Amino acid sequence: MGALEAGRQREAARHAVRQAAREALAAVLGVRPDDISIVSSPGEPPRVLLADRPSAIGCSFSHDGDHSLVAINLQGPIGADIMHVQDIPDWQAVARDYLGPVASAALQATPATERPTAFTRMWTQREAALKCMGQQLSEWRADIPGQTIALALPVPGLAGHLHTGDKNA
Repeated sequence: MGALEAGRQREAARHAVRQAAREALAAVLGVRPDDISIVSSPGEPPRVLLADRPSAIGCSFSHDGDHSLVAINLQGPIGADIMHVQDIPDWQAVARDYLGPVASAALQATPATERPTAFTRMWTQREAALKCMGQQLSEWRADIPGQTIALALPVPGLAGHLHTGDKNA
């Protein structure tokens, strides 16, 4: 498969996921899917528009390989991230630079056979929190407020997290 075909498939998958999110929201809100738009700009979280008006509804998308996740929070921002477990050769530098000292120390203490799973879980937790706050991946800084929830996903080897700005989620 060429890069052009892979790009088309990825774009089709993204469109299908957004359509599914609109249909799910329409069912919950009792409106037509055509009354809901999900718009996004690079570097900003997706925004839900109801009949072309902004809403407080938060949504987040994550894709890895053939899998996608849509998270919707009717009460405000949400971040979601999924990732297949993989062995990252330079995990120490990545953890130090992007996950912070506590996560880095925890990974150092994790047995090597369990480290890829632990790293992936910590990574998706961080990505979900950043997405919730509308922030791009950047080097470590203090924790982001809110509640992170680990997902029990039905796909072996796939890890994921949700993050809401609500501490009581």
